[in-house]
Amino acid sequence: MTPIDAFGRPEPPLDGDEVGTLVGFLDYQRATLEWKCHGLDSDGLNARVGMSTMTLGGLLKHMALVESSWFSRWLHGHERVAPWDAIDWEAEPNWEWESSVNDSPDELRNLWLASVEESRHLLAQSLSVGGLDQRSVRTWPSGEAPSLRWILCHMIEEYARHNGHADLLREFVDGETGE
Repeated sequence: MTPIDAFGRPEPPLDGDEVGTLVGFLDYQRATLEWKCHGLDSDGLNARVGMSTMTLGGLLKHMALVESSWFSRWLHGHERVAPWDAIDWEAEPNWEWESSVNDSPDELRNLWLASVEESRHLLAQSLSVGGLDQRSVRTWPSGEAPSLRWILCHMIEEYARHNGHADLLREFVDGETGE
């Protein structure tokens, strides 16, 4: 049984193998974002600090896009799915951040949660046919493709960086702090 910390996050294994450790830390970071956004209404999810345009709602929508991008598009080579497939990304490169103010808290949470669940499914599918050394279907212009190990490390880094933003935003919204 996975231990759960005081904030409801699953603790990464202390003695897990490489896959278990990486997935454990990714799930811990996902749970941190969920904790930072928990219980907030539209005003809380749309609050901004100083000159920044970043919001917790924008973070949820951005991370839903990042989940879909890395596990579906890059790793498996799938085309974009709704809502990402209807966006002109060249004309609106920050669409997920800017459009989040038009979404309800439930829409934002459900979009992010659905992306996380799809990512977990796609990750399990990949791990069932190969290890962490397998390469993504999509490649960079150079022809190089990131490994699944690289994708997992990148996702941990992406969440950790944005969870720092979430800490600041949540403290601004209602004073809640912690880790």
